[in-house]
Formats: sequence, structure tokens, C-alpha cells
Amino acid sequence: MTVPGAIGVIAELSRSMGGELLIGAGTVLDPETARQCLDAGAQFIVSPGFVAETVRFLTQAGVLVMAGALTPTEVIAAWSAGSDFVKIFPCGSVGGPSYIKALKAALPQIPMIPTGGVNLTTAGPFLKAGAAAIGVGGELITADHGEITSLARQYVSIVEAARETERMVTE
Repeated sequence: MTVPGAIGVIAELSRSMGGELLIGAGTVLDPETARQCLDAGAQFIVSPGFVAETVRFLTQAGVLVMAGALTPTEVIAAWSAGSDFVKIFPCGSVGGPSYIKALKAALPQIPMIPTGGVNLTTAGPFLKAGAAAIGVGGELITADHGEITSLARQYVSIVEAARETERMVTE
């Protein structure tokens, strides 16, 4: 929601690419904005922080929600309220992969997705530390469509390698 006209962009993407993309909305701070995003075609909602009313609205609507949190108390509150995943933000600023590892030691049942500080160098260590997925923003988005595609493929390769390593360890 930090991009001017974001709801219009969601609506246009939904119309033009809805069958090819999973379309979400980020930086959603309240239930009314969440409703507008859903009406425009968003299929999941992400917030930088935890707002209980927003999580409640989205869980009642049956929509995947990723509420943001930073401290263990916030992580527990977001998860207990029904957040499907908990976005750890800004993770890179508070310890990066080692912070995820520490949170996961105490809260292994909560799927966490670090954002802020995730890049091609840190993506693998975040996954190894226990992240359920990674959230990449500014490190992925460039003006060049070809470069975005190339970077996205590199991130997918990192995730696939981490999952393969995890499978080998658990077998």
C-alpha cells in the first residue's frame, strides 16, 4: 500500500494476469484496506505489524494472512490471532538469520518469514535457520523485467537447494 494507486495495480494485475499469478497486497494496516485489496483481487495479505482486527477480518474471510512481528511476544500474538505465517520485520536489522534461529528455538511451531535484509547472500542462511519462506522486496524489484526474472530464478534455486538439504537431513 506504499505504492501510489496500489489497489488499482492489484485490480489490473488481477484482470490481466490473475490466472498466472498469485496476487497479494502488502503493507496492509487495517481491515478496510484489506477489504479493498480483496475486492480488487488480492489473494493474500501481508502487514508489517500485527493488528488483531485485520487478522480477525482476514481469517473470517478465509484469506491467507501474514502479520508482521518482531519480538517473541508479538510473534506469539500474531500466531495466536490466526496469522498463517508471521512476517519477521525488519529481520536483517536485528540479527538476520541468527535472530530467526533464536526465535525458532523457542517457537518451533510458528512458520516465520523474514523480510528486510533478505538478499541473494542471506536467503540460504535464513532458510537454514528455520525460516518457512523468505520475503524479498527491494532486492528483487528493478526497472528491468529481464533482471527481475533472473533474480527471481536465483531465489527459487536457493529455496529449492535449502529444501533439498532439509529433506536429506530428515530422511
